[in-house]
Amino acid sequence: MLDLVFFTSPIGLGHATRDIAIAGNLTDISKRFVSGGAAPRIISQNGFDVEDLYRPPPFMVKNGKMEKPLRWLFGYYSYYKQCKAISSEVLGKYSPRVVASDEDFASLVVAQEEGLKTILVTDILETSFASGIGSLIEKKMNKSMKKIIQKCDLVILPEAGDNQDNMVRVGPIVRDTTQSREQIREKLGFTRKTIVVSIGGTDSGKFLIEKAIEAHSKIKSETDLVIVSGPSLDINNPGIRNLGFVNNLHEVIFAADLVVSLAGKSTIDEARHYGTPGIFIPIKGHFEQEDNARELGYTYDDILHLDRIILEKINQKREPKPFDGAKKAAEMIRKLVMA
Repeated sequence: MLDLVFFTSPIGLGHATRDIAIAGNLTDISKRFVSGGAAPRIISQNGFDVEDLYRPPPFMVKNGKMEKPLRWLFGYYSYYKQCKAISSEVLGKYSPRVVASDEDFASLVVAQEEGLKTILVTDILETSFASGIGSLIEKKMNKSMKKIIQKCDLVILPEAGDNQDNMVRVGPIVRDTTQSREQIREKLGFTRKTIVVSIGGTDSGKFLIEKAIEAHSKIKSETDLVIVSGPSLDINNPGIRNLGFVNNLHEVIFAADLVVSLAGKSTIDEARHYGTPGIFIPIKGHFEQEDNARELGYTYDDILHLDRIILEKINQKREPKPFDGAKKAAEMIRKLVMA
């Protein structure tokens, strides 16, 4: 019997990284993760037990723009039904006291049907991928999602704001490091002004890497370009350093002088936490990324003049804004497990 099983959405590595941050503050709680894609690799490399069971449908992205969102929604529904069966087996195997989910709603439904305590970690309360007839289907899915959220014992939102009903806003959830920026830069071999380009765990951000390389070639400045291409892309370009897949992106961001990234919330929050200036380009049609980017003054069209923006941002002053959302979230989870 386990205290906690954490079902982590594999759609983007940001879910895994913030769950790792929370789990690092739950050393006195027995726990196990369930996820898929590239997430189990980063979870296990950070010292946690994890089962690689989920196979999510990939976003269809071409030149940085989402295509066929309705087809993706149908694929997601099929994936959701598979996740219900998987999570039922996992819960039967481990009999946890509490089930925590980072945007994996299938596990919450199964756990709630079995009368288990449930916790949801999420930064979205409804989706907005489709238009036309697809929006009607998505509207029904959002209604179902709302009911699941209302049944949770605790909903943790990694953002600032007021609490309401079962929803608690703890602020951004990010990973900490015990090393100084100078130590990390030496470890990574960063000796000059360094621009880091990160695209997460899929190949959806390939367009951003290509545009960043093109923009950097136009810039007449003494800077190094470092790519974090993740597990899905093999980028070989003379003169460009590619770190590939890393399990410590937060440290790479801390060491960088500028980060250029897709507009995922976790990467944005880590850049804010460590004070690293950032340029965040959303996938066009991805409502969550577009909302995140808009809050920071960016849109997809900024990809067209990336060289100019890099020159504007590369010498921007660092302004760290330390967050303690991971500790707050962990303490709330601990109380529920121990109750």
